[in-house]
Amino acid sequence: MAQTAPPAPPPPPPAEKGDTVIAIFEDGGKITLDEFRALIPGLPQQFQQMAQQDRQRFLHYYAMMRRLSQMAEQEKLDQRSPYKEVLAYSRLSTLTDIKLKDVLDAMTVTPEEVEKYYKEHQEPYKSVKVSAIYIAFGDAESSPSPASSSSSASRITKKTLTEEEAKAKAGKLLAQARAGADFKALVKENSDDETSRDKSGDFGTWRMSDNVPDLMRPVVFGLKQGEVGEPVRQAHGYYIFRADEVSFAPLSQVRDSIFQQLKQQHFQEWTQKLDAGTKVEFPKSETPAPAPAGGK
Repeated sequence: MAQTAPPAPPPPPPAEKGDTVIAIFEDGGKITLDEFRALIPGLPQQFQQMAQQDRQRFLHYYAMMRRLSQMAEQEKLDQRSPYKEVLAYSRLSTLTDIKLKDVLDAMTVTPEEVEKYYKEHQEPYKSVKVSAIYIAFGDAESSPSPASSSSSASRITKKTLTEEEAKAKAGKLLAQARAGADFKALVKENSDDETSRDKSGDFGTWRMSDNVPDLMRPVVFGLKQGEVGEPVRQAHGYYIFRADEVSFAPLSQVRDSIFQQLKQQHFQEWTQKLDAGTKVEFPKSETPAPAPAGGK
């Protein structure tokens, strides 16, 4: 038995042209597709979403707003206090926002500025591949290593040291590491963090944007490649960090963020200059100054 072919799907509706009238209001006013599209960017965010997702619903609401504003004008509410002052301030505020946006959009940043900034401010783009020795003290045997990136808790199988003993041991290990001892060997023989010890002390790569504990940050990011930092005390132990590799994000990865940062910087300089150049006088008031505290 021959099978009949399914009916062809209906053709898609023709694309709307920009000058197509998409709504006619009860006062005879019209809005075209181009006018509607131009209106959307100036709307509050929630209304932008409504306009894009349900055009007819938004235009019905827009029509109601037109009707209410016309009623207000017919009743001369725009000429009555405090409404006229509200309208005046609203216009002032809106024009201020428009001008500031226009200035920001017009701000230029040259490729040379971006490259110069990158060369002079590389620290924010620094990455350090870190190895560490962890020397525990006190009740650390029941606590996981706070700096370890693994979810496995560190378990201390050796005799728990006092804080003074751990500090002294960390100092000796630091001296050995700086004297040229194999750091990986020192990790395997001494670190109380099982997870990182099994990886020769590897703590991963840390970036300046990472959430690094405050006491660790200046030590780790202050190291040059191959250097070992001073012991860092944490709640249950001391860390000795080594910078296995120090690198910087290439300009190609951070160019856009630098561009935006410099654009904002130029904008702030412009607004500061405007502020400094804005003059206003405050005539002396006839009102006497308030009496000092205590009635004297």
